[in-house]
Amino acid sequence: MLLSRRARDKTDASAAQAADASSRMFGPAGAAQVLNMLPVPAAIVEWRDGGFVFETVNRPFRLCGLGTLADHSPLIAQLGPRIVAFLESQGTELEIDWELGEAVDCRHFRVRMARRAGEASQGRCLITLIDQTGELRTQRSLRREMLTDSLTGLPNRPGFGETLEGEIERVGMGRHAVLVINLDRFSRINACLGGLSGDELLISVARRVKGALRAHDVLARTGGDEFAIQLTLDEGPSDALHVAKRIQNALTTPFRLSDFEIRVDCSIGIAIGDEAVADAEELIRHAQFAMKRAKKSGRTEVYQTRAFDLARQQFSIETELRRAIDNAELTLHFQPICDLASGRIISFEALARWTNEHGQPISPNEFIPVAEESGLIVPLGRWAMDCAARTVAEWDARAGADCGVNVAINLSAIQLQRDQIAPMVEAALAANGVEGRRITLELTESALVTDPDRISQTMQALKSLGTTLAMDDFGTGYSNLAYLQKLPIDILKIDRSFVTGMLADRDKIAIVRAILSLAQALGMRTTAEGIESNDLAQTLAALGCSYGQGFLYARPVPADAAYALLADRNS
Repeated sequence: MLLSRRARDKTDASAAQAADASSRMFGPAGAAQVLNMLPVPAAIVEWRDGGFVFETVNRPFRLCGLGTLADHSPLIAQLGPRIVAFLESQGTELEIDWELGEAVDCRHFRVRMARRAGEASQGRCLITLIDQTGELRTQRSLRREMLTDSLTGLPNRPGFGETLEGEIERVGMGRHAVLVINLDRFSRINACLGGLSGDELLISVARRVKGALRAHDVLARTGGDEFAIQLTLDEGPSDALHVAKRIQNALTTPFRLSDFEIRVDCSIGIAIGDEAVADAEELIRHAQFAMKRAKKSGRTEVYQTRAFDLARQQFSIETELRRAIDNAELTLHFQPICDLASGRIISFEALARWTNEHGQPISPNEFIPVAEESGLIVPLGRWAMDCAARTVAEWDARAGADCGVNVAINLSAIQLQRDQIAPMVEAALAANGVEGRRITLELTESALVTDPDRISQTMQALKSLGTTLAMDDFGTGYSNLAYLQKLPIDILKIDRSFVTGMLADRDKIAIVRAILSLAQALGMRTTAEGIESNDLAQTLAALGCSYGQGFLYARPVPADAAYALLADRNS
């Protein structure tokens, strides 16, 4: 067992004093006897007449191959100048690391030089050596295991980052690129064929990808089904695209697993190093971001700063939006929906509005997609439902009776999938003392195609509460008309893309006429969005459209302004 640091220091200091005392009292023989009691190589070295002399050495020193004559000792040959510098100094202790031998059988020593205080000018010192070879080899072996993927034998994520960092320091950031490869459908393969087959596939993929690389490229496995490649750009950024193409070609041949032939597709993201990139980790993150975009686009993607900045902005919006929801900092604005025949307001659509903590208004087109992707759409939708029901109750209280309108609230497709909508709506109605008939719930066509059976059950439950159901943005999705007939939908909302500019476009008029005919056949009412002129409103009314919504009537306004508008128009 190796001596502890404190024990070694104590041993060396005691040995130095004992050896020096013995040398004085009994001569070299006495010093040798003391040194032979030490378990580590030791020698008393003297600088005399411009040369070194071993006053005495112990047995471990000789067995290490360090010799008995200073002129022939590798210790003096390699460390002579350091020993001279120590002897000419006023110091009493010095420790240095020393390697002896070639790379394969190299031995590592911790060399300590020591002498008694007050005798710095006598040109002699005790040198002891602690063999740290086994300890260092164990450390390096453990470190190598920590930086290596146990399945493929490739560098793992930390190992890849360390290798890339070292190469960047050596030749610069601009000479490197990182490719990140993600295997498509791997989780499905793993689930169907089992973990062992999945591991076999990963090993086979690693071999093929390795075969498609150049000799100096570095392949690593950085995740479950993710690989990364460090490329040196000899001919510029085009090298990365060529390597990506070779990898895709290498994976075109199916893999044989058990009784199956598996075709493996992959998504590849590329990040090119430049001076704007801070370090290796940032370059890897850029490549991973590009890979995520490649999974959506279906083609190899090269990192673009603008797309990454947009993603970071969305993360910032998510953080601020979470705080805004928790602190009730959002508001509802209300846009009127009017009867095209009479001009009276029959409903308001509730629309979420948000001004962030810096006083900047954030468009719903920015924060609603972020809320859907992050899952914040569930608490946001619950807040909107409760706020809308409370607003209806407040308007009724101000009017002294039923104020004569209901409020429409949008239900996101993500919200329909993740939340229990009917119980949530029922709780909001009960908490505010509002009847279900005062609430219209608007769903998009995309919400229906995700899980038709579950959505149908949800809609039936909402109808049992007395709510009105509307299909928003009709004509822009993928509705199955036969299935549409079975759903308890009351209103079809014609998307503004068909209404805007309709008077000058015969095709749009034909589409609107077809939607109106369909709604009439199914016994549904219709609302046209995006009405901005009286001529457009009159034409839609003549075609048989029931209701209209748009800037002709009003922009979305806060609750108090909406009530004032209601009182003025419907008086």
